[in-house]
Amino acid sequence: MLNNRKIRLMTKLAVFENKTGKEDISLSKYYKTDYVRFQVLKSIISATVGYILILTLLVLYKLEYIIKNAVSLDYKTLGSYALGIYIIIVTVYGLGSLAWFSFKYDTSRKKLIRYFKLLKRLKKVYSEEMPES
Repeated sequence: MLNNRKIRLMTKLAVFENKTGKEDISLSKYYKTDYVRFQVLKSIISATVGYILILTLLVLYKLEYIIKNAVSLDYKTLGSYALGIYIIIVTVYGLGSLAWFSFKYDTSRKKLIRYFKLLKRLKKVYSEEMPES
């Protein structure tokens, strides 16, 4: 005889595992601090690479002006502006990714709590169904 309660629970679990749950289950392997630090580090590295590429393109675009005025340019001021902008960009990206991935991890944990509750209910259904030996 089919147990409709068991079928509903198994269907809910399968839908979660195949759709939104894949990422949540993979996140459950990390501690929150490890996951957030890793994601912040990735975003800082990508912001650095992006900033270097944009700075390189800007220098190449203004290369004729730079060559003409190579002696009269104030490199110290230009360097301090570039470093200041870099620090601002990395700080914004770092704090933004810290907040976002912390929020993402917390919501993932809430979904996993519901998932584990469903698993416990399914285990209970199986234990009720099995005759005791």
